[in-house]
Parts: sequence; C-alpha cells; structure tokens
Amino acid sequence: MKRKVANTKASPEEAQSILSDARWDAIVRRDRQADGAFVYSVRSTGVFCRPGCSSRTPRPENVSFHANAQDAIRAGFRPCQRCKPNQNADPSTEAVATLCRVIENTIAAGDPAPQLEDLAKQVGLSQFYLHRQFRAATGLTPKQYATACRAKQLQKNLKGSATVTDTIYETGFNSSSRFYQAAANTLGMTPTQFRKGGLNTDITYAIGPSTLGMVLVARSPRGICAILMGDAEETLLDDLQQRFPQATLLPGDADFSETLEKVVAWTERPRNNHINLPLDIRGTAFQQRVWQALQAIPAGETASYAEIAQRIGNPRSVRAVAQACASNALAVAIPCHRVVKSDGALSGYRWGVDRKKELLRREQLSH
Repeated sequence: MKRKVANTKASPEEAQSILSDARWDAIVRRDRQADGAFVYSVRSTGVFCRPGCSSRTPRPENVSFHANAQDAIRAGFRPCQRCKPNQNADPSTEAVATLCRVIENTIAAGDPAPQLEDLAKQVGLSQFYLHRQFRAATGLTPKQYATACRAKQLQKNLKGSATVTDTIYETGFNSSSRFYQAAANTLGMTPTQFRKGGLNTDITYAIGPSTLGMVLVARSPRGICAILMGDAEETLLDDLQQRFPQATLLPGDADFSETLEKVVAWTERPRNNHINLPLDIRGTAFQQRVWQALQAIPAGETASYAEIAQRIGNPRSVRAVAQACASNALAVAIPCHRVVKSDGALSGYRWGVDRKKELLRREQLSH
C-alpha cells in the first residue's frame, strides 16, 4: 500500500529556513555536481529529486531535504521519473556528501565547525583539492557551508529552547556578542522577535515620486531593507507587505522622509558607487555572494550574468545569478541594473527595462 504524504505547507519561518539552507542554492542552480550529496522532496507532488533535476523549481515551503533516496522513500515520497534519484549517484560526490553530514552533525551537537585540515584527512584528500571539489558540488566552501548550517540550527534552537541564553550554548557560540551578531545577520530581527514568529518587528516606510516613477524606501531596525520602484503606491505597498508578512508597516515621519529624498536624489543623479546608508540585506548564502559581486561593479559599467557567475566561482550558475538579481529588494543600492546579457543587450529587470536603461544612462553620464 502506497504511503500518503501530508500536503501541508511549511510555516513562514520554516520556509525561510529552507531559503537560508546551502542546499536550496544547489536546487535553484540545478547543480548536477551536488547530485549524491542529498535529495529533496516536494510535498505538493509527493516526489523526490536530485539537486540537478531539470524539473521546475519548487516553492520553498513545499521542500524537505533528505540525506539519501532511502530516507525520502521512508518518508513516503516516490522517485522522480526524470532524474531517477533512487539510482546510483556519481561516486565523485560521495566524499563531499560524507563531509556535509559531518559538518551538519557537528553543528547540531553545538561543537565548533571542523577545520578544513581535519575534513581533508577524513576523506583522504588534499586540502586544496577538497576545497575545490566541495565548492564545485555545493556552491559553498566548507566554512560557508558550516555557517549556513549554524544559521539553520540557530533558527531551530530558538524555537525549541526555553530561553535565548539556552540557545547561545546549544548553538555553540562562545560569547553572547558573537551570537547576537550572527542572529542579526541571519534572522534580520532580534532572537526574541524571531521566537515570537517575527511579530512586533516594525518596518518604517515612505513613498515619493521621482522621474523614474514612484519610489518606496523601507527601514528595519537594522537599516534600509527595501527600495522598490513602480507606477502606483498601492502596488509598492502590497509588494512590501508580501516581503515582510509578519511585520508591522508604519508610515515614516519627517526625519525618514529625508532618507527617501536621499535615495530619490541618488537615482536622479548618481555620483558614486554606493548609497551612504546602512542596509539590511537579507538573502541566502548564494544570493549574498551574487549581490556582493553586483556592488563591486563600478557605476557606469556593466557585467554579464555569465561574468558574475565566474566572479563568484560558479561559472555554471548563470540562471541562478539571474534569479538572485530578480530577488533583489534593494533597487539601486544593490545595482542589479548593471547586469546585462553576454552580447551587451538589456534583459529583464524587476522594475522594468526602461528604468534599467535610464539608470545606466544616468550613471554613464555621471562618469
């Protein structure tokens, strides 16, 4: 008798945990080099796949990760007929898959992340070769993978611990200052607010006109968390609410209007490469790497999606780079408008190709 899989979507917090997991980036990239490291299941279809499967990218709230095909089958999922994840994977990924489990188990136990030297000894490889193979398979270095695992463990422990103090020790932090810094970067809010499901997190916003249309600027306690452009205030506000569904949106006061004016003035006459404002940048490990690469593109210049993929060390991740650009919530501050096709042609832009063209024109005139 076939087991039934409960078609229950994850909570917003669980979905965010999926997005912050290093394995999600491999799924988005359809990275075949990660095949064998894990499989993922999709609750809405009852199927499990390899990371490199060419099927449509699932919604994160429907995804679960499994160490191997046997675990997915025991959970009630059936193998995808396209990628056949129940068949033997490429043996070249076995060492990386083993070390992924080692890192995950070490972090889950609250111990310090294993050093590259120790990981290399466990699988009998040189440190250089392991570092290269690990990054090729997962898109992350072993250190970055451990950081992503610790972020996921932090979220898990915050939900289950009696106090925030308990979480500090359970997650393996040796000081409260390092814990709160990691929590701020990972959660985008205080640990206490996260334990309450993100409630009582205030997002202040303001909307104003520009020659590029309406501009919305929003700020969290950590900094500017959204810069959105569009044609109608209602559409921009709806977009902001969808990005922060559990936050309280508050219209900004006169002081915050000055921040809006600064952003609008920068879009009108861009004079430098960065907006001099504190930013609250939230995204997966892969997205963060892409966005950092975008911020390194000088104003007035462009780079192709393929060039960005090369710069972050994942030349096969061109499609994932494009998706990271589309996920950017900080127009202009993270300059995804500077990314073009390999032939130099302008491609899609979340806020419209005409705006992209005009932003590039203004930057080139200013330089």
